[in-house]
Amino acid sequence: MEPGSLYAWFWATRPWTLLTSGGAALVGMGCAVYDGNFSLPRFVMAILGAMIFQSGTNLINDYYDWKSGVDTFDLLSPEAYGPSLAIQRELLTPDQVWWGGIACFAAGSVLGLILTYLCGWPILLIGVLAILCGYFYTATPISLAYIALGDIASFLFLGPAVSLGTYYAIAHKFAASAAIASLPAGALSSGILQVNNIRDIERDPVHGKRTLASRVGREGAIRQLLVYESMAYTAILCGVLAGALPLLCLIAFASLRHVVKQIRILTRERSAPELNVAMMESGQAHIETCALLTVALLISAALRW
Repeated sequence: MEPGSLYAWFWATRPWTLLTSGGAALVGMGCAVYDGNFSLPRFVMAILGAMIFQSGTNLINDYYDWKSGVDTFDLLSPEAYGPSLAIQRELLTPDQVWWGGIACFAAGSVLGLILTYLCGWPILLIGVLAILCGYFYTATPISLAYIALGDIASFLFLGPAVSLGTYYAIAHKFAASAAIASLPAGALSSGILQVNNIRDIERDPVHGKRTLASRVGREGAIRQLLVYESMAYTAILCGVLAGALPLLCLIAFASLRHVVKQIRILTRERSAPELNVAMMESGQAHIETCALLTVALLISAALRW
């Protein structure tokens, strides 16, 4: 990887994480189609905007985590898994990473303003809040991730904000189906973050990063993770029982196998390589749940037509 190359920039955005916002947008689109609404141009702008905003958040996150000393790099360390470490690898300078994050927020804002013009002020409100949350996730003086608010931010802005924003961009309204379907996306996004924080539970406080996991301890953090993941599948079940979601959405429970594997690892292992596997299982649970919900919604819409 050449320093300053396009691939270095691509790597710095942490492309493997963008499926969280992309998955939430797909769920919002699926709900809109199920309710009889669709617009390909507005959906494309919504999903691209969400993923670009998340790219900006990742870059700003890396910059401030580097500045605080949270992220260090050792070629032999398995703990290097997770952040891009573009600064530590000298692929990009700190200033480049910061300005890259600002550029992503600007590009996402252009798409957001177009959608605001086409769809109305709720898109603007969601976009402004998303930018503020994304920037101040690690940026001073707020640093949400450093004061145990990262889980809440992840839940809100990688779940309801993206899913409901996408639904509104397509349908020009909000709906109970989208609100319920957004909960699994948000809860499982918080789950991914929680596994990451469990892995770093001893290292983060040394650098002033007091995550929720570090505050409640390892066992408490695992219990909180179970709450997040139970919320995700309970929301799907309740949505189906209430008639807000089609029965076929229950196929999303197939992703539970990843949750089971993840919990087994967390309760038995403490080494970074094993915990990295648990984080991958958490990510797979999120991706699979969103994908299955979207497929279920689209098939149910097709059968109804």
